[in-house]
Amino acid sequence: MTRKSPAYCRVIFDNPPLNLMGAEIVLALREIMAALEADEQVKVVVFESAVDGFFLNHSDFLGKLEDLTGIPQGPTGLEAWPDILARLTRAPFVSIALIRGRATGNGSEIALACDMSFASREKAILSQWEVGVGLVAGGGPMARLPRLIGRGRALEVLLGSDDIRGDLAEFYGYVNRALPDAELNGFVDALAGRIASFDKWAISNTKRLVNAADLPSDVELSAGWEACMTSIMRPAAQAKIKALLAQGFQKVGDVEDRLGFYAGQFGQ
Repeated sequence: MTRKSPAYCRVIFDNPPLNLMGAEIVLALREIMAALEADEQVKVVVFESAVDGFFLNHSDFLGKLEDLTGIPQGPTGLEAWPDILARLTRAPFVSIALIRGRATGNGSEIALACDMSFASREKAILSQWEVGVGLVAGGGPMARLPRLIGRGRALEVLLGSDDIRGDLAEFYGYVNRALPDAELNGFVDALAGRIASFDKWAISNTKRLVNAADLPSDVELSAGWEACMTSIMRPAAQAKIKALLAQGFQKVGDVEDRLGFYAGQFGQ
């Protein structure tokens, strides 16, 4: 985490080469969330990536599942990952996702939990790919996407399990805007700086009232996590993940670059 000013922070995902999400990133984000929540000066937090081609990727399927499930529940009573996302949505500061590269699985989930998201028109790819390999997503997209883009489009994203590029993501309302890549950093920085100049009481209370109008319940988020954990242990999902790994999944190359295509091959 870095500070541009007392009121404006940036959280940078930096786990090369693929920005895979493991238990260590969950633990780090948990510490960051606690620090941000306790900091009365923070008004805006921008999430971005230092890894070329990847905003934040899917979970690390070569890691030990118990390293993730063994993390204690968070202050909301939810498991560690959905707890972080729920707290981010309800935090008294504004969260912005700057998406350049793949936001696959976990990356899409944190973008959906942020208050706003802005994507590179040329380089952003969003994906909830899980159903394609027999999984259920665990970070709440089933609860958040229908509220954001409508039921039909949410089912298209979730059940189609395909890559959604920046321009289509903007058209669907999956992200606030898709901007030319050369303009993305400047736009987000200007907006974040503008919001950071405003009064925090007004920011936090406006966000609180918007949340009251349309926010998933903890029960919905918990149900998604439980379904995810059940799905991971299913033999059908295990076989598909193993087949993807044999093709080059979780290595630099075509499978990670075109994950939507490869996930779709299991249904052929």
